[in-house]
Amino acid sequence: MARYFIEVSYKGTRYAGFQVQDDVLTIQSEVEKALAVYFRQHVPLTGSSRTDSGVHARQNFFQFDAEFNVPDRAIYNLNAILPGDIAIHSIRQMPYNAHCRFDAIAREYEYTVYRAKDPFIADRAYFFPYTVNEDVLQQAAGIIKEYTDFTSFSKRNTQVKTFNCSIKYSEWVRREDTLVYRVKANRFLRGMVRGLTGTMLKAGRGKITLDELRRVIEAKDCTGADFSVPGHGLLLVKVEYPDGYFGKLE
Repeated sequence: MARYFIEVSYKGTRYAGFQVQDDVLTIQSEVEKALAVYFRQHVPLTGSSRTDSGVHARQNFFQFDAEFNVPDRAIYNLNAILPGDIAIHSIRQMPYNAHCRFDAIAREYEYTVYRAKDPFIADRAYFFPYTVNEDVLQQAAGIIKEYTDFTSFSKRNTQVKTFNCSIKYSEWVRREDTLVYRVKANRFLRGMVRGLTGTMLKAGRGKITLDELRRVIEAKDCTGADFSVPGHGLLLVKVEYPDGYFGKLE
């Protein structure tokens, strides 16, 4: 029995999320379907990072165990089977104790907003036609880095043992006509990046003060955060593993 990691990217517009669910289209269900066609048997997958409905990923991973051989041409053939909005970039054999979710040490996300109507990015960014104070946004992003308990930015009914996250960076950057919130942490809670983004945008518009933002964080109550920004503005940029992690068998 060998363990393999599959590196994928996808445009999440058509999908109800990353993880397989009953009677809806997901990234996992499409990749499992392609694997079943190619290998002529069901190949169950485990994902490294769940993404919600409409969310995109530049890099995400699945893992599977197999007693059969995975030839080099598998990537080309699987991509031919998969729809155009999902791509496989690599299939790596890993040590059997490797785990694509639990071995990850960090994840990076971006959330993109834009003010001027633009049909070319409408499905990958949030149309937000309001004036925002970019200095306040940057200060708000800096405040996020001061905290570790993000209970206020986790949606309810989330089964986790801790709400603590270690933020590596948190910043807003301007890219041409868009504003992008960039954040990296050792882990993220369900809905966390969207909650952070929506609440900071309220501060940027003057709907709440920076002191009120602090109170939202410190209240440890998700009713004070704003989760209303849509999923299609969110991108999982990278899943990070320890240095040399993929070189163990290469």
